[in-house]
Amino acid sequence: MPIKLENVGIAVRDLESTIAFFTDLGLTLVGRDSVSGEWADTAVGLDGNHAKIAMLQTPDGTGRLELFEYLHPDAIETEPTLPNEIGMHRVAFSVDDIDAALKIAASHGCYPLRGVATYQDIYKLSYVRGPSGIIVMLAENLRAS
Repeated sequence: MPIKLENVGIAVRDLESTIAFFTDLGLTLVGRDSVSGEWADTAVGLDGNHAKIAMLQTPDGTGRLELFEYLHPDAIETEPTLPNEIGMHRVAFSVDDIDAALKIAASHGCYPLRGVATYQDIYKLSYVRGPSGIIVMLAENLRAS
């Protein structure tokens, strides 16, 4: 059976500021909607589910993020995920210029967990604490031509 990754879904505190963060990094907003009703309750497994959603796509068209802000039931605040916790870990993006990407992230109040590392002269990479505590990995391929 063929399988294809459709998207990664992330619940966020503030849909508008999260859209701004990811579009400033280079993703494109491809759609918005509000979802609710029996079909949404069944699909998500949450009674009374009502959320604003936005779909963003990478410039090459292969990666998508679905962001959702819950209107009902209320979103549940949790502690920000740590890199070594079990569960959803991070979302990762290749960038042409990590320094420029980090400046964009900083303009949204989002900063690296520690700094920028170089892996075997192949990648410069950094984990950034993004909107709603999302861990975002930014990686620049040093061998790209």
